[in-house]
Order: sequence, then structure tokens, then C-alpha cells
Amino acid sequence: MKSRWCIGKLTSDFIWHMEDVLTLYEQPYDPRHPVICFDERPCQLIGDVIAPIAMKPGTPKKEHYEYARNGTCCVFMAFEPHAGTRIACVRERRTKVDYALFMSDLVEHYPEADSIRLVQDNLNTHKAASFYDAFPADEAFDLAKKFEYHYTPKKGSWLNMAEIELSALSKQCLDRRIGDINELSKEIDAWQRERNIIKATVRWKFNKNDAREKLKRHYLKLQN
Repeated sequence: MKSRWCIGKLTSDFIWHMEDVLTLYEQPYDPRHPVICFDERPCQLIGDVIAPIAMKPGTPKKEHYEYARNGTCCVFMAFEPHAGTRIACVRERRTKVDYALFMSDLVEHYPEADSIRLVQDNLNTHKAASFYDAFPADEAFDLAKKFEYHYTPKKGSWLNMAEIELSALSKQCLDRRIGDINELSKEIDAWQRERNIIKATVRWKFNKNDAREKLKRHYLKLQN
């Protein structure tokens, strides 16, 4: 038996970004400034070489051990915890252009918002500069101004609630072989519609005061 964890060295930079995100999570719901958590994950397209035998009463589904690798794709996830809604889509790649196009679609989902408070990690494509790779300068600039960026610290992705939603997706939808990107898109669309109908969300309980208490010794080290 073993346990695993992933937390970066608690430098002043780590603590600043952690407290910034935790403070944001404590803010009340504001439809003019929605809090959106964004993340992405690669996904393998795995197909069957031999058609599986469907499940029957008293008999489980049977599938051959051999499978076909049909390439990879990427799942983009935007999750609004206050509203219990998510927007997920499948793209062939995760380039700067893919990121920019997804963010443009995200803005269209929130036409009444003055700004979107975006929580994300520091991946090199997750920058306002990426918009200039996809749009003319004036459009890219206006799009960038729609976002208020809040970055999780390095090795602090556990602070991003979109990761929890991606974990739910993996367990509830990506737990079987799906060998075609169009089929994968349909399955994920059905999954997110069901989650949005019931307004499934994350009840985040770890706040800034908890962090200062539980990680007190790390805070004190910074002042010595």
C-alpha cells in the first residue's frame, strides 16, 4: 500500500498564487463576473480489432484483449462551480489556436458577462498572447480583455476544480474503448448535458485561512 501526493515547494510565489485562487473561490456568485475553471487532458482513441460481444442477462460484455490505437486527441473543459455547469469539447490538438478558439466559444456562452475570471495552469498555450495566433489583432485584443487570469502555482493543479470535473469525466465516460473522435465527441456531449441538467458541482471547502493554519510552518519559513 502506498500514498501519492503532488505539491510543489511552498515558495512565496506558490503561496501567492494559491491564496489568489482560494480567495477567488470564496467570492459570492456574480453572473457579471463568473468564475470559470479551465483545464485540458489528452485522450487516446482506442478501437476494437474484433467486435465485442454485447452484455446479456447474467453475462457481462466480452471484448478481445487486442485493440487498435487510432491516435490521440485533447479534451478541453471549462467548469463553472457556482452554476454547476460545464462546457467540454474534443479537439484534435491542443495548440495555441485550439486554446484561442475554445476561449472565443466560451465568451459566447457568457454574453452578459463583463469579464470571465479564469482559473487555469501555466501551460505555455494558456496565455492571452495565443489569441493573436488565431485572430486579427483588434479581435485578439478585445477577446483578451474579456478575461481576468488567475493561475494555479506550479505543481498546484489540485487547486483547479476543472481537474475534479475531468476526473469525473474519466470515470463516467472515458472508462471504455472509444476509437473515433466523432464518437468521443458525442459521448462527451451526452455526459455534459446530463451533468448540466442536474447541476452537478464541487463543494470546495479549503479556504485561505485553512491554508495558513495547515501550512503555517511553511509560511514561517519564508520570513526567516
